[in-house]
Amino acid sequence: MELAVFNSVDREEAIRTLTPCLDISRWVETIVDARPYASVDELLGQAQRAAEPFTPAEVESAMAHHPRIGERPKAQTTEAAMSRSEQAGVDPGDNHTTAALAEGNRAYEEKFGRVFLIRAAGRSAEEILSTLQERITHTPEEEDTIVAGQLREIALLRLSGLISEGVNA
Repeated sequence: MELAVFNSVDREEAIRTLTPCLDISRWVETIVDARPYASVDELLGQAQRAAEPFTPAEVESAMAHHPRIGERPKAQTTEAAMSRSEQAGVDPGDNHTTAALAEGNRAYEEKFGRVFLIRAAGRSAEEILSTLQERITHTPEEEDTIVAGQLREIALLRLSGLISEGVNA
């Protein structure tokens, strides 16, 4: 969507547009209610400010929508399509890595009570697996901080891919 269009659509449509980036109502509404934006950079700056900090309840709510790394969501939603694209570096045909990720996901979920979250875009399966193995050694408090940061990175990446300057920029 071009920035000019995003600036001009009604509030409800703007909210529907941004929600797949990160399903945290406060974050989405803060961005939508600050329109109009003069540039995508201004929009991303507002999104970054609105994302710091996320409350523990916001993180927990947003995590409910994230699939396990290595498990491609099958739903035909915008959020699922974004997730499939972001996980492009994880080859489902690589049985060794897929099995290691599944085992790591189970261990992580047992320890922390939530799925392992990482900004997968631009990362190889081996890098994701290595990070998973490192992060499983963290305390819950350390992980809470990292997970909130990963949610911010994912949201900003999705937003930057969703809204463009347009042809007149």
